[in-house]
Amino acid sequence: MTQLQYDIPSIIKGYAQGYFLMADDKGDRLGWYASQERALIPLDDRFRYPKSLQRVLNQDRFSVAIDRDFRAVVNGCADRDKTWISSELKEIYWELHLSGWAHSFETWQGENLAGGILGIAIGGAFIGESMFYQIPEGSKVAMVKLVEHLRSRDFLLFDAQMTNPHLERFGSYIVSNRDYKRLLRQSVVRSCEFT
Repeated sequence: MTQLQYDIPSIIKGYAQGYFLMADDKGDRLGWYASQERALIPLDDRFRYPKSLQRVLNQDRFSVAIDRDFRAVVNGCADRDKTWISSELKEIYWELHLSGWAHSFETWQGENLAGGILGIAIGGAFIGESMFYQIPEGSKVAMVKLVEHLRSRDFLLFDAQMTNPHLERFGSYIVSNRDYKRLLRQSVVRSCEFT
């Protein structure tokens, strides 16, 4: 899979067909994966967040930016005990970023990166790869602001891939692989600009 980083069209085609890249447990081999069900973040009125987060939003503690420090967001997402973001995958994300496909949606507190979400935008689909924070509430604010951004750009799909209790607080829900692929096909042909 070492040629992947130089074959951007094939990588985008894979994502547009419902697959995603991950490194194995040892982090030395990349592969394409698919799952029987997918977690989505709603872009309609089903999206929600805790009341305590509204207070943080009202305080304007964070500013948001797109692609201000893409590499730092990728490194932040990969910096955990068990990660599926290998050094090779980091380089692939960088190539995708340089080609205009991969983006980081970031929160900042002054000059400090507070948190961010890494994803790939294809048409009207945003495929969330990972998120992280360095300052409490940084990634949560990024999630709210990213949903607002995607709505303003007429995106149809926010794919979170897998759910967890954190994402469920934002209204994430599960769809079958069949329903996901149907929605993905509708999304990738839309004319949406992420930036």
